[in-house]
Amino acid sequence: MVTTIDAFRDYLQKEKKYSPHTVSAYLKDITTFQTFNTIHFDQENIDQVNYGQIRNWIVSLVDAGMSNVSVNRKMASLKAFYRFLLKIKQIEISPLLKHKALKTAKVLQIPFSEKEVSEVLGSMGSPVGFEEVRNKLIIDLFYTTGIRRTELIHLKISDISFANSTIKVLGKRNKERILPILPIISEQFSLYLDERSHIESIKDFDCLFIAKKGLKLNDSFVYRLINSYFSPVSEKVKKSPHILRHTFATHLLNNGADLNSVKELLGHSSLASTQVYTHSSLSELKKVYEEAHPRNK
Repeated sequence: MVTTIDAFRDYLQKEKKYSPHTVSAYLKDITTFQTFNTIHFDQENIDQVNYGQIRNWIVSLVDAGMSNVSVNRKMASLKAFYRFLLKIKQIEISPLLKHKALKTAKVLQIPFSEKEVSEVLGSMGSPVGFEEVRNKLIIDLFYTTGIRRTELIHLKISDISFANSTIKVLGKRNKERILPILPIISEQFSLYLDERSHIESIKDFDCLFIAKKGLKLNDSFVYRLINSYFSPVSEKVKKSPHILRHTFATHLLNNGADLNSVKELLGHSSLASTQVYTHSSLSELKKVYEEAHPRNK
C-alpha cells in the first residue's frame, strides 16, 4: 500500500522535479518528525497532527542546540508535506497555517574582490597538464558564468557549443538555460578537451569535468579546489563555489549590468532571489557617490 510519504516522494520527484538531494532532505525531516510523534504522542500517522505537537518538536530541536536556520528548514519540509496533503484533499487545513518562522540573523555573503580573483587566475598562469588546465577552467567558468556547483559537475561535453560560444546548463527543477561564454573560456575549453582526450579509461565519458582517474567530480572535490586556490589570497571566512557565484553577480552589478539580466544568467525564478546580491553593488555605488558628489568635497 502506498503511504502518503511515498506519494509525497513521487510528487517531489515527478511533479516538482526536485533533485535527489532535496527530496532526500525533505523526507528525512518528515520521517524524523514522524518518529518524534510516535515516541511522544503514540501517533505514527502524522496526517492528522495539531500545531501543539509540531510546537513540541520545535522546542525539542531548539533545546538540543539546533540553530533557528536549521529548524526553519525542517519546518519548510513539513509545510511542503502538508501543502501536498491539502492538494490531494487528504486534509482540510494545514496544522502549520499560522506558524511563523523563527527569527534568524542575516548572514552577509562577502564576495571576492576583483583583485583576489585576478591574483588567483594570475598565479595559475599558463597551465600545463590535465589537472592544471582543468582547475583553471573550473575557476574561470564559475567566475565568468555564475554557474552553480551542481550545474558544473553535471555538464556534458555535448552542452558546449563552440559555434555559438554558449553552454547549456541544467539548473534547479531541471530548468535549462543557455549561458554565453567569453572567447578566453572557449580557448580554455579547447585546451582542456585536448588534455582530457589523453586520459585513459574514462568511466563517465559524456561528463565534461572528470578526475585524472576518469571518474566524474563530486561536490567535496570542487569545494576543496576553490578553497585551496583562494585561501592564499583571501582572508574571507568562506571560500567556496557559491561565493564565486556571488562574486560573479556582484561584479556584474558593480560594472553596470541590470538586475534582470543578472537574474536570467543566474537562473533565478524571481528578482527577489537576485536582490540578495545587490548589497555589494550598493556599497560600490555609495563609494562612487561619496567621491563624486560636490556636497561631499
